[in-house]
Amino acid sequence: MSPVTAGALQLLALISALALAYRPLGDHMARVYSSEKHYRPEKWIYRAVGANPSAQMRWPAYLRAVLAFSAVSVLFLYALQRFQGVLPGSLGFVSIDPDQAFNTAASFVANTNWQSYYGEQAMGHVVQTGGLAVQNFVSAAVGMAVAVALVRGFSRSRTGELGNFWADLVRGTVRILLPISVVGAVVLVACGVLQNFSGIHEVGQFTGGTQQWNGGAVASQEVIKELGTNGGGYFNANSAHPFENPTPFSNLFEIFLILLIPFALTRTFGRMTGNLRQGYTLLATMAAIWIGFTALMMWTEFTHHGPALELAGGAMEGKETRFGIGGSSIFAVATTLTSTGAVNSFHSSYTGFGGGITMLGMQLGEIAPGGVGSGLYGMLIMAVVAVFIAGLMVGRTPEYLGRKIGTRQIKLAACYILITPALVLCFTAVALALPTPADSMTNSGAHGFSEILYAYTSGANNNGSAFAGLNADTQWFNTTIGIAMLLGRFLPIVFVLALAGSLAEQRPVPDTAGTLRTDKPLFAGLLAGTILIITGLTYFPALALGPLAEGLAS
Repeated sequence: MSPVTAGALQLLALISALALAYRPLGDHMARVYSSEKHYRPEKWIYRAVGANPSAQMRWPAYLRAVLAFSAVSVLFLYALQRFQGVLPGSLGFVSIDPDQAFNTAASFVANTNWQSYYGEQAMGHVVQTGGLAVQNFVSAAVGMAVAVALVRGFSRSRTGELGNFWADLVRGTVRILLPISVVGAVVLVACGVLQNFSGIHEVGQFTGGTQQWNGGAVASQEVIKELGTNGGGYFNANSAHPFENPTPFSNLFEIFLILLIPFALTRTFGRMTGNLRQGYTLLATMAAIWIGFTALMMWTEFTHHGPALELAGGAMEGKETRFGIGGSSIFAVATTLTSTGAVNSFHSSYTGFGGGITMLGMQLGEIAPGGVGSGLYGMLIMAVVAVFIAGLMVGRTPEYLGRKIGTRQIKLAACYILITPALVLCFTAVALALPTPADSMTNSGAHGFSEILYAYTSGANNNGSAFAGLNADTQWFNTTIGIAMLLGRFLPIVFVLALAGSLAEQRPVPDTAGTLRTDKPLFAGLLAGTILIITGLTYFPALALGPLAEGLAS
């Protein structure tokens, strides 16, 4: 079987598995967030934090709860790293430096999981499991809670109430993420992923000498790393490491976990708004972009010119032979079109156009299908903008799901769209203008520019993957990327919740003969075009200086 055929079959198997899980998981999540029943373990958590899960919150209260919980999470994870040297199970590792501890705390709380350290050489069992793995769960649950709050903004009227953040946070963790993670961890252990609390071992090498390896609760962290679109690996090699991702089947299963919840949330959206067709329209838009990017990535990696590449069957540099170009390309697109950031190959070694595809996937806003929660609310923001553009074309007040899109709504949507590009481009420009950050670049020219652009794109979009030719473990990059991650995560949430509150206060507008049908293929095409055009106009000059220039020169 040719590598191209094998890659196409993997993609077909992945699509089939996602299709089978779409309806039951989407309906289950809709029931979870619509239920008024509280399980006993959930009540214990509410008592512990002093929350009333039945109290309804307007958007300012919901936002304060999100920010307060996230701030406490940053402080806790920072302190855990700073005191690692005196904690049990530290494996002899010392405390983390202040700038790196800040960067890592911001990274995992913001659902970015950018890592400027070697996991197996820096973090002990307590920090890995009690700190990083916990944040993998709750940061994902925060994103899902914000998405559900926006969905309630579309489904409720004349109230302004968006539900209860603490109930949404706990239910998302206990009823959705934990059960799937338990099953997924068992599957990964069966595939050969490590799950233990062993210490450091001396391992012999084929060429002589020894090497140190430590074990850990890898499978349990690996599953939520992918399921929660987090991406932080137990080992520095991330999902290219055989202890995290040992076989082609485990590789495909991990891609399935990455895409599972973001795609299924469109069904949840349709179910909670009482209009499944609207969910199918968002699903079709997400799927079309994802499949298009995957096909384009496989084409550029399989057919790149050059004698060495032709003998190898494609651009194999930086890719694991056990996954091949097909498995690596599918993974790279999935992880950058979502906010995952996990990698099973070296993105910096991709062809110029291939590296540009991974970068553009993040710059779209990671909405196809996007991160857990963040993909859905990002796509809904783009739908609001698309409806507004259509309204301008026909001279009619735009409406979406029975809500008028007025001045306030479009301003909030515009702020959401503009904040991330502003962070990416401003931080990139400053880094390139100063001499100290430039010293961290191992490449010059277009590829060196791409390394820094990729780093801030990844941080501000809460992705976490990297062009690994950049030494980001410096005070400058640890601090600025940490700031970019926090602002890139929580400023958009401010605008999302403010938009949700304004929508929930409205009285529904009945459909008329002039109402734009947003559940038809025409609107799906308009939505996809809006996403690509807005992103292209924003980032094209920067992409032209980096990956496009490199690709045309090769």
